[in-house]
Parts: sequence; C-alpha cells; structure tokens
Amino acid sequence: MTGFPAFPRFPRIPRARCEPPRAGQSARVSGTSSTTSDDKADRRTHVTVLVALAANLLIAVAKAAGGLLAGSPALLSEAAHSVADSFNEVFLLAALRRSRRPPDKRHPFGYGKERFFWSLLAAVGIFVMGGCFSFFQGAEALKNGAEEKLSGYVAGLVVLGVAFVAEGVSLARALHQVRRQGGTQGMRDPALRTVVAEDGTAVLGVTLAAVGMALHMVTGQVVWEASASLAIGALLVFVAYRLGREARDQLIGESADPRTAARIRSLLEAQPEIDSVEALFTMKTGLDTVLVAARVDLVPGLDSEQVEEVAVRIKRSLANTVPEAAEIFLDITDRPADEARESPAATGERGGA
Repeated sequence: MTGFPAFPRFPRIPRARCEPPRAGQSARVSGTSSTTSDDKADRRTHVTVLVALAANLLIAVAKAAGGLLAGSPALLSEAAHSVADSFNEVFLLAALRRSRRPPDKRHPFGYGKERFFWSLLAAVGIFVMGGCFSFFQGAEALKNGAEEKLSGYVAGLVVLGVAFVAEGVSLARALHQVRRQGGTQGMRDPALRTVVAEDGTAVLGVTLAAVGMALHMVTGQVVWEASASLAIGALLVFVAYRLGREARDQLIGESADPRTAARIRSLLEAQPEIDSVEALFTMKTGLDTVLVAARVDLVPGLDSEQVEEVAVRIKRSLANTVPEAAEIFLDITDRPADEARESPAATGERGGA
C-alpha cells in the first residue's frame, strides 16, 4: 500500500461497551436478550435430556429382564442400546453444565468446546456399548442358536411395545424442541442433535427387534432374530460414526457458517477506512460463539491515533451486526496480498489491533 505510514504494534483494544461473553454464548452489546435466549434454550435441552434419560433407564431394565426371560439376542441387544443411551445422557448433562462456565486464565476463550467433547464421548459410547454388543449377540445367536420360550417371547414383545411408546414420546419431545429452535438451527446443538439421533435410532431399533422376534417365533429360525441384532449393531455404528465425525470437526477448529463468514467479510469491506480485506479466519469456540481474525489493508494517510479509533469502531460495528462474534482481532498490514494470506499463527509477531 503506497504511502502508508509505519504503525507501531498496537495492543488488543477491548470492544467498547461490550460485555465479555460467557463460554458458549453469543457476544452481546449493552443487552441481555441473547443471554436470556441461550439460557432458555439450555433449560429446554436440559429437560429434553432428562426425559430421555428417565425413559432409557426404565426401558433398559425392562428390556434386560425380557431378554433374559425370552433368551432373545435381539432384545438383549436393545437392552445394551438403552444402557449406552443412558450413559450418553449423563455425558450430555455434563456438557450442558460445563460448557457454560465463564472464561478464565487457563481457558481465555471459555469452555464452549466442552459441548463437543462430551458429544464425542457419547458417540464412542454408542459405538462400543451399543453397536459392538449387538454384533456380539447376533454372532452368538448364529453360532449357537437361541432357546425358544413362547411365553418369554410374548413378554418380550410386550416390553418392546412399551419401549416403542416411551422412545416415541422422548423423540417427539426432542423434535418439538428442534422446531421451537428453528429446525436446522436447533440441530446445531450437539446435545440436542445426539438426543434426536439416539431416540430416532431407538425407535427403529425396537421395530427391528420386534420383527426379528416375531419371525423367529413364527418360523422357528433363529437367523431372523440374529439378523435383527446385527442390523441394530450396524445402525448404531453408523449413527455413532456420524455423531463422532461432527464432534471431531468442531473440536479441531471448525470455521463459522459460510453465511456468517460472508456477513463479516461484507461488513469489513464496506468500511471506508479499509482498502481491502487480505485474509479472514473464523473458528467456532462454542455453540453460539465465533472467534474472528482479520488481516486488513487500510487506506493511505491514517496516523496511529486514527488507526486505533478505526479499529474500535469496526469492532463495535461487527459485534452489533454479528452477535456470535465473541472475540475479534484485527491485524493491520501493508504487505503484498500474496504474503498476507498466510495463517495468523505463522505471523504471530504482528500484534492485532
């Protein structure tokens, strides 16, 4: 940039009139509407998880008793599924509580990513406790057969019917909350997304187990029930993989939604003092918080004091327009554009304004 004065290294300037965001919440400017909305959503999610936990604990006991009584591998697989889901609900409750802790010296960007970590553990639980046990039960049934007890099978089918109703109620509660939180927007919450996936899988798994048991009773062929158990295992492994992949992407530093990034870039490019936006980097630090780092080239002729005032005004404008921008860093540069596109981590010696 021709004629641009050399600037000293500027300390990070706090956003004027901006309250520090709590981990996992939107940055807010002179107001509490965002905080109130986030707290209400968390309370609804908390209730949804508790409903799912209560349903899974009761159903797990009933399925295990019915499976042992009937000698049914499919029903025992479903019992393992419900036990895994119960542990996962505990993980999700921990995620809801721990992810809202405020930033501290050790974690200056807050604890928002705890939500993703506990969701990853839930996915691992589904895979290990649910999927692997279901595969084991199916393989054992194919290898050794299963003892048929008509009265036990009738009791097992009754248990599955009750489980279907309970899981359906829990799923309906979760889907109702998703709709209240904007449909696909509500599914951004990994805790709520996991509950929906678990309950949906449970309803389908109960159906598979019931079909397998019924066909086993009618035909006397254990292969039907063993196949149902294997199908439940495959379903659980697939769901665990999808949930785990999403949690992994968020843990390692997923960028903001493309629409959010486009809004940020448009706002920066619209500033009269910015000649060009050389680089823009975003990273999710929580459910509703994003870190923004931008390297900008200013117009010629600004002195150091003007640069400081411009940085404060741009940050305030960005925080007002994009409330999820919890942390904003601006790096002033007069280098060629091809050099400016490097990662901020590679040029950490240049302090952001």
